Amino acid sequence: MNKVLLIIQREYITRVRKKAFIVMIFVVPLLILGMSAIIGLVAKNSQELSSEQVVNVIDESKMFIGKLHNRKHIKFQASAKSLDEAKKELKDNEDLSVLLIPAGYEKTPVQIFSKKKPSFKLVSEVENQMNTIASNKSLVEHHIDTAYLNSIKKSRINISAMEVTDAGTKDANVGASMGVGIACAIFIYLSLFIYGAQVMRGVIEEKTSRIIEVVISSVKPFQLMLGKIIGVGLVGLTQFGAWILLSVVTSKIAGHAFSGPGSPMAGAIAVLATIPFGYILGCFLFYFLTGYLLYSALFAAVGSAVDSETETQQFMFPITLPLLFTYILSVSVLFQAPDSPLAVWLSIIPFTAPVAMMVRIPFGGVATWQLALSMSLMILGFLFTTYVAARIYRVGILMYGKKASFKELAKWFFYKE
Repeated sequence: MNKVLLIIQREYITRVRKKAFIVMIFVVPLLILGMSAIIGLVAKNSQELSSEQVVNVIDESKMFIGKLHNRKHIKFQASAKSLDEAKKELKDNEDLSVLLIPAGYEKTPVQIFSKKKPSFKLVSEVENQMNTIASNKSLVEHHIDTAYLNSIKKSRINISAMEVTDAGTKDANVGASMGVGIACAIFIYLSLFIYGAQVMRGVIEEKTSRIIEVVISSVKPFQLMLGKIIGVGLVGLTQFGAWILLSVVTSKIAGHAFSGPGSPMAGAIAVLATIPFGYILGCFLFYFLTGYLLYSALFAAVGSAVDSETETQQFMFPITLPLLFTYILSVSVLFQAPDSPLAVWLSIIPFTAPVAMMVRIPFGGVATWQLALSMSLMILGFLFTTYVAARIYRVGILMYGKKASFKELAKWFFYKE
């Protein structure tokens, strides 16, 4: 046990003393805060940054003349020129477009011409206005009062999602839960890759430099692998702890600076305050740690089976495929139905649980038995993968100059001591 502790100490101290580690502790929270501020400013000022688009309308149907209304940064003006003449004007003006409405616009496509690709906003605005005008025309032809119909459409119903708990009724804050869930899935996906890859690179470096031959004379292969995995894992936990602490401090500072009365930041802080961050953080650390132990053992086995990092690809893809598959589903499907059978099963299977469960937890609908089963299987999962990886690792670290295959790895697993 003392040898394992020495290996853990060496791996931990060597990595946390690096300048890159110290710099990243302070840089990452600042980058996240800076990116959030930039995104907010860009979203707020995007309309002001847009240049005015002038649309020359050639209406061969005579149906839309004078009915297209100007919008912010979009100006419609009728044109009596032919299409060829109007196209010539586009060569010297990137903010000019030509809208051609054919006489049989119901069957013939309406076209927009411009020097560069027209923006989605412009095309969408033209489509919406033309569809509204055409619909109103049909309503009038059928003697339907469009003014009365439009007044009915102005009615807007706002739905407030509420959650009934043992403590009472509270705002469900579905949007905030969705954002936190996706953020957790992204962070745990990236962290498992980053720190697992560090274990693999460390094994490859020691193997190619032949240091492993000296070390293995003093410790057992399993002790070496276990010490390396735990050491790098502690580095990850240290980094996460520092990021969480600095993020809380910077958020507090930003909150006091920008959360005045009526400020959008004040509303955002009030919404985030309803999210159970302590519970989410505890689950995140558990799934990061167990997921890391599960995957890093396999990464270590891969590192021991190859002589260079370029040879790892054939083994990496099958190992990381479940994680990648779940990540793609998490940011596209699972957050929309966090209690669906697919989400439940993915959050229980050890190879997919770290990402899938962290999408579900912020929504608060995870049953106690599902969480307990998932955590139990995660512990059993990393014990199993550590055992399998150790069997491969003990042979692979002393193999040189031979390209390993999955068949070869299976032989290594069954080798006797």
